[in-house]
Amino acid sequence: MSKGKLEKFKEVTEFLNTLELTDFQDEKSQKPKGRWHSDIFENDNPMVLELACGKGTYTLELARRNPDKNFVGVDIKGHRIWKGANKALEEGLDNVRFLRIYIDHLDEYFGPDEVDDIWITFPDPYPRYSDRNKRLSGPKFLKIYQRVLKQGGAIRFKTDSDELFAFTKESVEQSGCKIHEVVEEIYQERPDDELLTIQTHFEKDHLEEGRTISFINFSLPVAPITWDLK
Repeated sequence: MSKGKLEKFKEVTEFLNTLELTDFQDEKSQKPKGRWHSDIFENDNPMVLELACGKGTYTLELARRNPDKNFVGVDIKGHRIWKGANKALEEGLDNVRFLRIYIDHLDEYFGPDEVDDIWITFPDPYPRYSDRNKRLSGPKFLKIYQRVLKQGGAIRFKTDSDELFAFTKESVEQSGCKIHEVVEEIYQERPDDELLTIQTHFEKDHLEEGRTISFINFSLPVAPITWDLK
């Protein structure tokens, strides 16, 4: 690990806009579950998550455009979160926080109906068949989202992986989700869409390589999801 990463890991633990899983490992520390509005943001504005946020490009841009909403970027890689968190502090974006945790522990940090919407932008596609249960659009994770997302809340999913996109469509259909939008090629079908054309560092690289960027917007069913990968 380079010195730069080590420095960022240390600094991000001291940022006032960043919460770390290590902050809650003693018996005296209370996780923010159920307290995001009252104690963290200190307002009742809707809260939106960006999962696997990386450097927080989407989180920051959504926050800039929507000062009446709260945004939380979630990732496990502290040196990536550092960039977004540092930029938010520099710009004085009070409606942004970052949370460094494993996403499969999401329901330990957010309470029922505490989240209004979720963005998932360019998550790891986990192309190996044996790793498919790690995909953030698989039934394992959809069940976790059901525990924190308000009924009818949108999940917006962007990817450059054709395989992951096909898997996601099948997963949400099998899970009984309601699909609101499917965009097979954003830059052909929706080139002027202000939200869908926000570009992360990875997306710019993908576009230079000629990859297709796809999008699906869906909401979770009321009934508990029972479908699992075989």
